[in-house]
Amino acid sequence: MPAVLLLHGADGLTFAEGYRLAARTIAASGYHVAFVHYLDRTADQRVAYARLRQDFPVWTETVRDAVAWLAEQPEINARRLGIVGISLGAALAFATAATEPRVRAIVDYFGPLPDELARERPRLPPTLILHGSADPIVPVCHARALEQLLLEQSTAYEIKIYEGQGHGLSGAAQFDAAARVVRFLDQHLQSSAA
Repeated sequence: MPAVLLLHGADGLTFAEGYRLAARTIAASGYHVAFVHYLDRTADQRVAYARLRQDFPVWTETVRDAVAWLAEQPEINARRLGIVGISLGAALAFATAATEPRVRAIVDYFGPLPDELARERPRLPPTLILHGSADPIVPVCHARALEQLLLEQSTAYEIKIYEGQGHGLSGAAQFDAAARVVRFLDQHLQSSAA
């Protein structure tokens, strides 16, 4: 069975019901979904922004540990693992995938590419970029920079910029994004090439 790690944003479990809905939607499409509350490793409920750079490597290690654990589960196909990351969770997905070849696909919900990765330009797996054009927290230029990196690497990707949406999607954009996520995961994790 293919599997997906779901990574929350900097607000931790503040939007837990939305994460549960996302997990159920992905699971209903034939995926094992594991929700990783990476802030547990630093005993935080929400990100302490003063320690963000200090804690980021610890959270990345937590996500790597989750990938390794998931790959060892007997019902999981270790060649069909993906990460759906929301905001900071997407940044952690990129940092993890840069050194973890078992990550075969990333869904980036309005996340930034970490500065270190923007400089080092590691090879990334196929990526779906979903971003609001009016995002005041992670400006849309981050999505465009990621798109440029993926183009340079000839990595498969899709991008959808939602006009007028901010840091989070609502209404029709939210439903459109959910459908895109399932199609993208199916293409890159369910296919025989995965």
